[in-house]
Amino acid sequence: DVQLQASGGGLVQAGGSLRLSCAASEFSFADYATGWFRQAPGKEREGVSVISASDGRTYYADSVKGRFTIYKDNNKNTVYLQMNSLKPEDTAVYYCAAAPVPKVDSAWRDEIRYWGQGTQVTVSS
Repeated sequence: DVQLQASGGGLVQAGGSLRLSCAASEFSFADYATGWFRQAPGKEREGVSVISASDGRTYYADSVKGRFTIYKDNNKNTVYLQMNSLKPEDTAVYYCAAAPVPKVDSAWRDEIRYWGQGTQVTVSS
């Protein structure tokens, strides 16, 4: 079984939008920093965005700033990634991951406890 489930991926034309969801089953996002990562064929996994557990601060990779927004609904125990103005280079499998840390720092990834199974995002030209 998995503790995180990513969903919402699909096929979209360049300039379109998708919203990804990351749902937790055995823990609360109120206590976990949660991030989105992506990996395209032949490329290394890269960080996309992260939201902190306590103060709700958000962080974005330069490549997605102004286009993507990360947010969460603690009542639904779900973290979302709203992706607008999608580009072909956004094509990848997107994963969510969670770490039991109150704030995000440069080493938060070392504390990741759960990974989702990923959802495919494909952006056509």
